[in-house]
Amino acid sequence: MSEEKKLTTTNPATGKTIDTYDMMTDQELEQGIKDCHEAFLEWKGRSAEDRAGVIRNIGKKLAEHKDELASLMTKEMGKLVKQSVQELELCTDICNYTADNAPDSLKDEERELPDGGRGYISYSPLGVIYGIQPWNFPSYQVVRYSIANLMAGNGVLLKHAENVTGCALMLEKIYREAGLPEHLFKVLLISHDQSDSVIENDLVRGVTLTGSPNAGKVIGEKAGKALKKTVLELGSNDAYIVLEDADLDLAVKTCVQGRLYNNGETCVAAKRFIVVDKVYEDFKKAFVEQMSGIKAGDPTSDDSDIGPMARKDLREELHEQVEESVKKGAKILCGGEMPDGDGYFYPATVLDELKPGMPAYDDELFGPVASLIKAKDADDAMRIANDSRFGLGGGIFSKDEEKARKLAKYHFDTGMVFINSFGLAKPNMPFGGVKDSGYGREHGTFGLHEFVNVKAVMFA
Repeated sequence: MSEEKKLTTTNPATGKTIDTYDMMTDQELEQGIKDCHEAFLEWKGRSAEDRAGVIRNIGKKLAEHKDELASLMTKEMGKLVKQSVQELELCTDICNYTADNAPDSLKDEERELPDGGRGYISYSPLGVIYGIQPWNFPSYQVVRYSIANLMAGNGVLLKHAENVTGCALMLEKIYREAGLPEHLFKVLLISHDQSDSVIENDLVRGVTLTGSPNAGKVIGEKAGKALKKTVLELGSNDAYIVLEDADLDLAVKTCVQGRLYNNGETCVAAKRFIVVDKVYEDFKKAFVEQMSGIKAGDPTSDDSDIGPMARKDLREELHEQVEESVKKGAKILCGGEMPDGDGYFYPATVLDELKPGMPAYDDELFGPVASLIKAKDADDAMRIANDSRFGLGGGIFSKDEEKARKLAKYHFDTGMVFINSFGLAKPNMPFGGVKDSGYGREHGTFGLHEFVNVKAVMFA
C-alpha cells in the first residue's frame, strides 16, 4: 500500500515517528459501518441495566490499563504523564456515573393527556452515531461521546485525529475486553474524503464533532444536507474576569493553571484574562512572575511543568499569532520566542496591551500563551468578555460569590462559567457552548439524550 494510504503518529517531544497504520479501503469502510449497524440492532434490545453493566466494566478496564494508555497518550500528543493519568481517571468516573444514573434517565415517562387520555415518553436508541474527535484529550474526547451513546443503545463510529491513532485503537481494544459486543464501537482509519461518505451513509443517524469553528461549519453543512442530527463543540477564547474584590493569590495561581493545563491545548482553557483597573498591575506582576518560572520539558519527567505542543504546524501557527499580535502593538511580557532543539516546545508566554483586531484578542490561541486585557470595572470586564464570537466557557474571580453567580447567570454569554476556579469537565454537569463554540451538550442526562428518539406514545 502506498505511503499516502497510511496514517502516521509522531512523538512531539522528539519529532520522531512512532508508528504508521494502513488506512481502510472504501470497501472496508462500508463493511465497518454495516457491521456496526448489525451490532446496534442486537444491542438496542438489551435492557438499560444490562448496558450499564458493560459501561461500568469499561470503566474498570480503563483503570486496569491506566498506566499503559497514559504512557501512550503522552508519547503521541505530549501532555504530562500525570495529566494523562488524571484524564483516564475522569474517563472511569464518567463510566461509573453513567452506569449509576443513566438507567433512570432512560426510563419511560408517563403523562396524563389534556383530553383524559394517557401517554408516555420513551427514549429510544437512534442508531449508529459518528464521532470526529481531536487529539488534545485522546481518551476523554472519545469516552465523552461514546459512553453516553453506547449507554443509550446506539452504535458508535470513531474517526480520531491521525496523531493519536494508537490511542484510538487501544480504546477499541479496551472496550471489547470489557465485554462490549464486537463492531459496536468501531475505529475508522480513513481520510477526510472517506469521512464525508460516512456522514452521507444511510445507516449513520447522527454526527458529533469536536474541533475548530471552520471544521464545525463544514461538518454541520454536510450533516445538515443529509438531514443528520449534529452536536458541535468548537473551541473558544475563554475569558477569565478578575474583579477588584478577588483573592489575588488564588486568582493568579488558578489562572496560570487554567492557561497551562494540558500544555495550554484545551478548548475550555482560560485564554483571555480580563482584569479590572484597580488590581490590574498587581495581578500582572504576580501572573508574569509565575508564568516566567514555568519549565517546558520532557513530559515524562517530574521536573517539567508543561510538555511540547502536539504538532509542528500547531506550534508554527501559535507563534505566527503571537508575532502578528506584536506587529499590531501587543507587548510580550515573557516568553514569545521559538526555542531551538528537538521537539515542538513553546514557552509559557504573556501578552499585554491587547486590542481588537489582534489574534491574541480575537482568536483562539491553542497553546501556552496568555492574553492580558485591562478593564475599567466589572461592567466593562463583562462587555469585553462577551465581545467575542466564541462562547464555550469563562471564569469570574470575586469573594462575593452571590454577585459572581448573578453575573454568570444573567450576563456571561457562554455555556459554562467557573467561579474562583478553572474549567475541568464534570460527569454530571453539561459541557458545551454557544455562538461559534457550537451547540448541543455532552455529559450527564444532557449528552445521554442528544442522540435518542424522544418518542411519544399515546392512548385514548
